[in-house]
Amino acid sequence: MAGPCSARLQGDVAAFTAALSSLVNNPQFSDVMFVVGREQQQVFAHRCVLACRCQAFRGMLGQAPVGSQDSSSSIPPQGPFILGNVQPEVFLAVIEFLYTNSVTLNSHIALEVLTSSVEYGLQDLCKLCVKFLKDTLSVEQVCEALQAAVTYGQADLQQHCLAFIEGCTAAVVRTQGFRELSDVVLARVLRSDRLAVDELELVQAVREWAHVSSAVLERPVPEVAALPVRELRLPLLAPNELVTLESYNQQDLLIPVENIAAAWRAHALRKGSGVPSRLCRPRRGTRPRDHHRHLEPQAK
Repeated sequence: MAGPCSARLQGDVAAFTAALSSLVNNPQFSDVMFVVGREQQQVFAHRCVLACRCQAFRGMLGQAPVGSQDSSSSIPPQGPFILGNVQPEVFLAVIEFLYTNSVTLNSHIALEVLTSSVEYGLQDLCKLCVKFLKDTLSVEQVCEALQAAVTYGQADLQQHCLAFIEGCTAAVVRTQGFRELSDVVLARVLRSDRLAVDELELVQAVREWAHVSSAVLERPVPEVAALPVRELRLPLLAPNELVTLESYNQQDLLIPVENIAAAWRAHALRKGSGVPSRLCRPRRGTRPRDHHRHLEPQAK
């Protein structure tokens, strides 16, 4: 006689997802409530769903209510939980993912949802955000995406953003996002040989970035710009361009005098003369100058 058989069969996934989706921000049967953002929007949820899907929520929902006299009470807190630093639309996207394992994203919230996914330890949501950002990168958003990728250690997104910037550098350096990059991330961009922009335009873009950063951080221009300025390839500039650069530099001291002196020395000696070889190497978008042929052997 044959033994009993068993099998695990799966029903209609779409119907299951739709049913759970109907519970998102639904006060019916809800047992926990959040007050989200400056708008103080109420968001209703079900603690069993949040707790089983997210360790961070499990810890939050297991804490005793604020002001409770009995921290060992077995009665779970009902809230409301105040989340003032997140947009309601962003928080609802996180809740949607927890209920349905899918998320509705747009270009206005994708980076913020990525931030929340990291904060809540939701690796699968993080991957979905990265995929969306890679698929929808724009000139206006790419620097903000790169900054987030570096901040959250998303190497794949970093590479994708850098390649995008290399393809349309001249447009990217004119964006607000470029002027809001950190010094570390800007220096990383400036190390690329494949930037599609001339060095003179890069110098001007870094100058504008430095003045914005100086105002925001309330620190001197030379101080905020110290790291990125090391990556500017001044020996690529023609003598008349260096003269103009010196004139501007007298006003804000963006570039250390020794860096400009090294560029002049490269011209005088018709070679790098102690300048690191990477600073004598033309980028993809560098306009040819007559003296570049003397720098090429140094770059090899």
